[in-house]
Amino acid sequence: MIRVLVADDQATVRDGLVTLLGLAEGIEVVGDAADGEEAVRRTLALRPDVVLMDLRMPRLDGAGATARIVAEAPGTAVLVLTTYADDESLAGALRAGARGYLTKDAGRAELAAAVRSVASGQATFAKEIADRLVQGFAPRPGLRERFPALTARETDVLEAITLGHNNAQIAAELFLSVATVKSYINSIFAKLGARDRAHAAAIASGRSDG
Repeated sequence: MIRVLVADDQATVRDGLVTLLGLAEGIEVVGDAADGEEAVRRTLALRPDVVLMDLRMPRLDGAGATARIVAEAPGTAVLVLTTYADDESLAGALRAGARGYLTKDAGRAELAAAVRSVASGQATFAKEIADRLVQGFAPRPGLRERFPALTARETDVLEAITLGHNNAQIAAELFLSVATVKSYINSIFAKLGARDRAHAAAIASGRSDG
């Protein structure tokens, strides 16, 4: 079972998400929180696999709560679920270490799939967010010049990461083994100072200051 904590300051929304996720196979909601401070506190107490995080909350906003959770509970992935899809909100969430970003018009199937994805270590984004990220990276003539420490193959892998491709997809596209892809990704993270795939994508797009 994937253990989830739901953080949202609106009681109606929070209760609805708890009910919605409770109906999804393989997902168990272990708690909820009404603000960022409570989200951090309950995460440290309950150690869920995933925190579903709103961005606009009192006491401590979602980005601030995400940064603390990433630092203090690295085994927990944060999936942002918010009304806001502007660049500033997206960049703040990715800089904080969020592994995924959805808007609140996501359906039950999309939400459950995103929870499963971030729990397994993958980055996941709403389609409109992913499309905007792709547009921000393409064309990408200066990517290799911007990151000269990366090898040509590492640059190819980084580009695939920004497109949201998982390890198996990257391996198939570049005719590599999954183990080799993982090795390249670890090297990319080390060279870029990236925490995870979402952070690496943010650095590559210029949406993160590192």
